[in-house]
Amino acid sequence: MHVATVGLDLAKRVFQAHGADAEGRAVLRRKLGRGEVLAFFAKLPPCLVGMEACGGAHHWAREIAALGHEVRLMPGAYVRPYVKRGKTDAGDAEAICEAVTRPGMRFVAVKSPDQQAALMLHRTRDLLVRQRTALVNALRGHMAEFGIVAPVGIARVGELVTILLDEEAAAMPSLARRALLALAAELETLGVRIDEAEAAILAWHKGNEASRRLAAVPGIGPITASAIVATAGDASQFASGRHFAAWLGLVPRQNSSGGKQRQGGTSKAGDGYLRRLLVLGATSLVRQAQRRTKEPAFAWLRGLLERRPARLASVGQANKTARLAWALRARGEAYRRPAPAVAAAA
Repeated sequence: MHVATVGLDLAKRVFQAHGADAEGRAVLRRKLGRGEVLAFFAKLPPCLVGMEACGGAHHWAREIAALGHEVRLMPGAYVRPYVKRGKTDAGDAEAICEAVTRPGMRFVAVKSPDQQAALMLHRTRDLLVRQRTALVNALRGHMAEFGIVAPVGIARVGELVTILLDEEAAAMPSLARRALLALAAELETLGVRIDEAEAAILAWHKGNEASRRLAAVPGIGPITASAIVATAGDASQFASGRHFAAWLGLVPRQNSSGGKQRQGGTSKAGDGYLRRLLVLGATSLVRQAQRRTKEPAFAWLRGLLERRPARLASVGQANKTARLAWALRARGEAYRRPAPAVAAAA
């Protein structure tokens, strides 16, 4: 029995392996406990191992690759068409084994522990920011019930907290004030945690040469630059900047048939967190272009704003920024600001 390809369906405790020979015939079906996985692959001769890119996949990919196997991760959506019928672990492992051998299959680059650690910082910060937003909304809504409001913006929430701390200014029942003080205390704690996460991200960014180069691009700051490097560290996995922008979902959605080209809204495929950061940075550039109407650096963006709404222009600028970021990563170059004449022509 010679195993050429193995499809491994990951789980928390019980994993399912499906092996096939060079002709694609099934030669192995086995359930594995979590502690048996590495021992099982250590006994196999070097082969191609396929897995879905899910929780824990990057860890297992690194561990199995260290045993001499070639490991490839695939998006779960691309594996699903190879499932014959029903939903079983054995069927999923067989589908993975089949999908990993397809010439047109797209794969996910295996992340290093350093990349995963940086992304964990980003995910933690993102979760804390969303929790802070929920608390702010709750605090504003509850205090508005007693006629106490503050201007829009996270920076103006402190005015509500100041009123809340003043018993005479906060004209509300003591029971309501006690509940809102708990929200205010939690809001302060979250602010400290967010500052700590951002400081850690900034320290990682300063120690990463590729991230520092990307941060020089307009519309990209330390948060976005470090997220790009941690998420897509190897630029060679994308054929061009257009492929990178499409991977991020910053291109029109295709619905073409019968020789007719039809394009819809933004596809929104890929990493939503990274796409959101790029669009936020592009929105900042759009606002600058609207204010600085005579600067040549914003000539291209102003021309786009004359033809399209501001939100659509933000997505277009984010697409351009993503392609520029890919070019800098692929060529290992630093960002050079265009000359005024070139910027005006663009």
